[in-house]
Parts: sequence; C-alpha cells; structure tokens
Amino acid sequence: MKLLAVETATEGCSAALLTDGFIHSRFEVAPRRHAEIILPMCQSVLTEADATLAQLDAIAFGRGPGSFTGVRIAAGIAQGIAFALDLPVVPISTLAALAQEVMTKEDSAKVLTAIDARMNEVYWGCYQRDEQGSYARLIDEEHVSKPEQVAVSVESNWYGAGSGWAIYRDSLAQRLGSALEGFDGELLPKARFIATLAEIAYRGGLAVSAEQAQPVYLRDKVAQKVLNVRK
Repeated sequence: MKLLAVETATEGCSAALLTDGFIHSRFEVAPRRHAEIILPMCQSVLTEADATLAQLDAIAFGRGPGSFTGVRIAAGIAQGIAFALDLPVVPISTLAALAQEVMTKEDSAKVLTAIDARMNEVYWGCYQRDEQGSYARLIDEEHVSKPEQVAVSVESNWYGAGSGWAIYRDSLAQRLGSALEGFDGELLPKARFIATLAEIAYRGGLAVSAEQAQPVYLRDKVAQKVLNVRK
C-alpha cells in the first residue's frame, strides 16, 4: 500500500510516504514555517519514491494534541488531498507518535508522553506496547493538565518523551519516581511514526472519510466541561 502522512502539531514539520513497507521521510524543526514547507516536503517524498498522489491508498495526519494552528494545518492538508482524490483519512495522535518512536529505540515497556500545552499545562498520555510488541497502545485516555496533576501507575519501568519533559522535568519525574528509566525532552512527533501507526489503523478498518477527519485539541473538552458546570 501507499500512504502519505503529514505532521505539523509542534515545532517540527514532517512528511512521510509509506510504500510497500518502506518509509521515505522529511523532517525539519521550523517554527511558524509549516504552511510554507509541508507541501514541498510531501512532493519530495513522493518524488523520491517515484510515486504520485493518484497512487495513494490513504492519507494520514497528526491530529493533535499540539499547537492549535499546527494541528489545523495538518488536518487541512489531509482533508484537501482526501477530498480531491476521494481517499480515506487516518487521524493519528501526536502523543502516540512520540511513544512509537521511543518504543523503536528503547526497551521500556511504557512511555509517558508530554507536550508543552502553554499556560503551565501539558498534553499527556500513557502508552504501552501491544501484545505483539509492535506498536504503542494508549492506556486510559489522553489528557491536558498541570504537570503535577499527571496521574501514572508506577508498577513498571517508564520512559518520558516530548517537550513537556524539557520544561517540566522535575514535576513529571516526581510522578514516576524510581520507575523512571530516562527521558528525552527534545523529541518531537514525526510523520514517519504517524505513517507506521496509520498503516496498522488502516488495516484495522479505522480510516475515516475526509469530513470526519477532525483535529483533537483536548482543551476544547475542558472548555466544554467548564461551560456545563456554569450552567
């Protein structure tokens, strides 16, 4: 199969083409330049693989959480290509992409991913390897909260990943104590790992239509809860 993936939810901007099990990818740390460079990146990976948009089976995107503007850019590109070519879309969590990268490099069975959400908060999620050990599976659900409010079971060893760890290292490390094996606060979500997870989701029948491919901000859920309480 051929699947194009885009990821622009953080400072990193990337595109990847998964074709017959091989991944061609581009990645650049380019704050505020995502809209300018993401389409040329897509064309670059297609050209490298001698492929065209018309040959795609699906398109995937990092659906958040992350920068509101960045997440909208990826969603807009995915929807635009999908509408034009009548392709299915596979939305993939940016937190899951971080966990997937860690699990390809580290032996840790569990990963606490955390992305800086501004306002002294982090977007975070807990992941563990699936039964086959091939992909990162979400434990419970994704959250946005103060770093000191992150709730994690410390029954096994953990690895931390994401920009939240660079800013709130001490608070997050305290949540795990001696169960923390290490962390990488410089790690950013990448399209190549969006593509890896998207292939699994696509084969599992989890692709959606273009109009159903929506960003996930997490903070909009919090806002809705506040409104409900005030009512």
